Amino acid sequence: MFKTTTAFITCLFIALLSLPSAFASERAEIGWQKFDRGALLIDVRTKEEFEQGHLDNAQLKPVQDIKSWSQSLNKDEPIVLYCRSGNRSGIAYQWLKEKGFTNIHNAGGYSEMLQAAH
Repeated sequence: MFKTTTAFITCLFIALLSLPSAFASERAEIGWQKFDRGALLIDVRTKEEFEQGHLDNAQLKPVQDIKSWSQSLNKDEPIVLYCRSGNRSGIAYQWLKEKGFTNIHNAGGYSEMLQAAH
């Protein structure tokens, strides 16, 4: 009985560990789909991070400057956000949403987007 329970818990744990990566790939893929349909691709990392590598056609708009750069955007324009891991792009997503932006997507992290690139 103990071995069966342990095996079940181990399998369940492994299955749960795979969920975040599946979610991550999906959000990056959705980001590329939106970009292919004309969405603006915004990198919210720092200038230093951007200079170390960024996605083609991405515009650098650091999250710490969001109040200034967001004023020049159309609130209905499709926008895809990414950063290093998805955290800062999530912060930018939430901030933009609270300011009335209607067509935004958090595509996650830079490496995540690279893996999902077509």
